[in-house]
Amino acid sequence: LAVPAFAQSDNPVSTWLKTAYTNNHNNILRSAEKMPEENYGLRPGTQQEVRTFGQQLGHVATFNFLWCSQAKGEKNPNAGNNLEKLSTKAEFLKALNDSFSYCDPVYAALTDASGAEVVEVTQENGRQTRNARMALLILNYGHNNEIYGSIVTSLRMKDIVPPASEPRKR
Repeated sequence: LAVPAFAQSDNPVSTWLKTAYTNNHNNILRSAEKMPEENYGLRPGTQQEVRTFGQQLGHVATFNFLWCSQAKGEKNPNAGNNLEKLSTKAEFLKALNDSFSYCDPVYAALTDASGAEVVEVTQENGRQTRNARMALLILNYGHNNEIYGSIVTSLRMKDIVPPASEPRKR
Protein backbone atom coordinates (compact mmCIF):
# COMPACT_ATOMS: atom_id res chain seq x y z
CA LEU A 1 0.00 0.00 0.00
CA ALA A 2 1.16 3.48 -0.78
CA VAL A 3 1.52 5.70 2.27
CA PRO A 4 0.90 9.43 1.72
CA ALA A 5 4.07 11.49 2.10
CA PHE A 6 2.68 13.47 5.02
CA ALA A 7 2.21 10.25 7.02
CA GLN A 8 5.97 9.68 6.81
CA SER A 9 6.75 13.19 8.04
CA ASP A 10 7.88 14.12 11.53
CA ASN A 11 4.97 16.58 11.39
CA PRO A 12 2.07 14.63 9.87
CA VAL A 13 -0.77 16.89 11.02
CA SER A 14 0.83 20.21 10.09
CA THR A 15 2.10 18.78 6.79
CA TRP A 16 -1.43 17.69 5.91
CA LEU A 17 -2.87 21.08 6.88
CA LYS A 18 -0.27 22.98 4.83
CA THR A 19 -1.09 20.90 1.75
CA ALA A 20 -4.85 21.26 2.25
CA TYR A 21 -4.54 25.02 2.79
CA THR A 22 -2.35 25.47 -0.30
CA ASN A 23 -4.75 23.54 -2.52
CA ASN A 24 -7.72 25.48 -1.19
CA HIS A 25 -5.86 28.80 -1.47
CA ASN A 26 -5.06 28.03 -5.13
CA ASN A 27 -8.65 26.97 -5.90
CA ILE A 28 -10.09 30.16 -4.44
CA LEU A 29 -7.64 32.45 -6.25
CA ARG A 30 -8.09 30.62 -9.55
CA SER A 31 -11.87 30.84 -9.14
CA ALA A 32 -11.62 34.59 -8.59
CA GLU A 33 -9.49 34.91 -11.72
CA LYS A 34 -11.76 32.72 -13.86
CA MET A 35 -15.01 34.54 -13.05
CA PRO A 36 -15.62 37.51 -15.37
CA GLU A 37 -15.98 40.82 -13.56
CA GLU A 38 -19.58 41.27 -14.71
CA ASN A 39 -20.50 38.20 -12.62
CA TYR A 40 -18.95 39.35 -9.35
CA GLY A 41 -22.41 40.61 -8.32
CA LEU A 42 -23.97 37.20 -9.01
CA ARG A 43 -26.06 36.02 -6.08
CA PRO A 44 -27.25 32.38 -6.09
CA GLY A 45 -30.92 32.92 -5.29
CA THR A 46 -32.94 36.03 -4.55
CA GLN A 47 -32.35 36.47 -0.83
CA GLN A 48 -30.28 39.58 -0.14
CA GLU A 49 -28.65 37.86 2.87
CA VAL A 50 -26.90 35.47 0.49
CA ARG A 51 -23.47 36.79 -0.44
CA THR A 52 -22.61 37.60 -4.03
CA PHE A 53 -19.62 35.96 -5.68
CA GLY A 54 -17.48 39.01 -4.90
CA GLN A 55 -18.71 39.19 -1.32
CA GLN A 56 -17.71 35.54 -0.82
CA LEU A 57 -14.16 36.46 -1.85
CA GLY A 58 -14.13 39.47 0.47
CA HIS A 59 -15.41 37.24 3.27
CA VAL A 60 -12.50 34.83 2.76
CA ALA A 61 -9.99 37.69 2.80
CA THR A 62 -11.50 39.23 5.95
CA PHE A 63 -11.32 35.98 7.89
CA ASN A 64 -7.85 35.07 6.57
CA PHE A 65 -6.58 38.25 8.21
CA LEU A 66 -8.52 37.56 11.41
CA TRP A 67 -7.53 33.96 12.08
CA CYS A 68 -3.96 34.19 10.78
CA SER A 69 -3.32 37.30 12.91
CA GLN A 70 -4.64 35.39 15.92
CA ALA A 71 -2.40 32.42 15.10
CA LYS A 72 0.55 34.84 14.82
CA GLY A 73 -0.37 36.52 18.09
CA GLU A 74 -0.60 39.86 16.30
CA LYS A 75 -3.15 42.61 15.98
CA ASN A 76 -5.34 42.06 12.91
CA PRO A 77 -3.85 44.29 10.15
CA ASN A 78 -7.30 44.45 8.56
CA ALA A 79 -9.28 45.22 11.74
CA GLY A 80 -12.34 47.32 11.02
CA ASN A 81 -12.28 46.76 7.26
CA ASN A 82 -15.15 44.79 5.76
CA LEU A 83 -13.65 43.46 2.54
CA GLU A 84 -17.08 42.20 1.44
CA LYS A 85 -17.89 45.83 0.56
CA LEU A 86 -15.29 46.08 -2.22
CA SER A 87 -16.72 46.62 -5.68
CA THR A 88 -14.37 45.61 -8.49
CA LYS A 89 -12.70 42.37 -9.48
CA ALA A 90 -9.30 44.04 -9.13
CA GLU A 91 -10.09 45.13 -5.56
CA PHE A 92 -11.31 41.66 -4.57
CA LEU A 93 -8.26 40.00 -6.16
CA LYS A 94 -5.91 42.39 -4.34
CA ALA A 95 -7.64 41.73 -1.01
CA LEU A 96 -7.47 37.96 -1.55
CA ASN A 97 -3.83 38.05 -2.60
CA ASP A 98 -2.93 40.30 0.34
CA SER A 99 -4.74 38.04 2.80
CA PHE A 100 -3.18 34.86 1.46
CA SER A 101 0.24 36.55 1.45
CA TYR A 102 -0.34 37.34 5.11
CA CYS A 103 -1.39 33.75 5.92
CA ASP A 104 1.12 31.84 3.80
CA PRO A 105 4.11 32.31 6.16
CA VAL A 106 1.98 31.29 9.15
CA TYR A 107 1.17 27.96 7.51
CA ALA A 108 4.71 27.56 6.12
CA ALA A 109 6.26 27.86 9.60
CA LEU A 110 3.76 25.50 11.20
CA THR A 111 4.96 22.27 12.82
CA ASP A 112 2.96 19.86 14.93
CA ALA A 113 4.74 21.26 18.02
CA SER A 114 4.17 24.94 17.17
CA GLY A 115 0.58 24.14 16.25
CA ALA A 116 -0.02 22.72 19.73
CA GLU A 117 1.16 25.94 21.37
CA VAL A 118 -1.62 27.88 23.05
CA VAL A 119 -2.02 31.51 22.00
CA GLU A 120 -3.99 34.29 23.65
CA VAL A 121 -6.76 35.59 21.43
CA THR A 122 -8.69 38.81 21.91
CA GLN A 123 -12.18 38.49 20.46
CA GLU A 124 -13.85 41.47 18.77
CA ASN A 125 -15.91 41.99 21.94
CA GLY A 126 -12.66 42.29 23.93
CA ARG A 127 -13.03 38.90 25.59
CA GLN A 128 -9.78 36.96 25.99
CA THR A 129 -9.64 33.30 25.03
CA ARG A 130 -6.89 30.75 24.59
CA ASN A 131 -6.62 28.49 21.56
CA ALA A 132 -4.09 26.13 20.07
CA ARG A 133 -2.44 27.81 17.10
CA MET A 134 -3.32 24.86 14.86
CA ALA A 135 -6.99 25.05 15.90
CA LEU A 136 -7.14 28.61 14.55
CA LEU A 137 -5.50 27.55 11.28
CA ILE A 138 -7.77 24.51 10.91
CA LEU A 139 -10.73 26.83 11.49
CA ASN A 140 -9.40 29.15 8.78
CA TYR A 141 -8.84 26.29 6.31
CA GLY A 142 -12.25 24.72 7.03
CA HIS A 143 -14.00 28.06 6.63
CA ASN A 144 -12.23 28.74 3.33
CA ASN A 145 -13.12 25.26 2.09
CA GLU A 146 -16.77 25.87 2.98
CA ILE A 147 -16.77 29.19 1.11
CA TYR A 148 -15.08 27.53 -1.88
CA GLY A 149 -18.13 25.26 -2.08
CA SER A 150 -20.35 28.35 -2.37
CA ILE A 151 -18.01 29.84 -4.96
CA VAL A 152 -18.31 26.66 -7.03
CA THR A 153 -22.09 27.14 -7.19
CA SER A 154 -21.64 30.58 -8.76
CA LEU A 155 -19.06 29.29 -11.24
CA ARG A 156 -21.35 26.41 -12.28
CA MET A 157 -24.26 28.84 -12.73
CA LYS A 158 -22.13 30.54 -15.39
CA ASP A 159 -20.93 27.26 -16.96
CA ILE A 160 -17.39 27.78 -15.66
CA VAL A 161 -15.53 24.67 -14.58
CA PRO A 162 -14.25 25.14 -11.02
CA PRO A 163 -10.49 24.76 -10.58
CA ALA A 164 -10.77 21.58 -8.48
CA SER A 165 -12.87 19.98 -11.24
CA GLU A 166 -10.53 20.80 -14.13
CA PRO A 167 -8.92 17.82 -15.81
CA ARG A 168 -5.59 17.00 -14.20
CA LYS A 169 -2.42 17.25 -16.25
CA ARG A 170 -0.61 13.96 -16.67
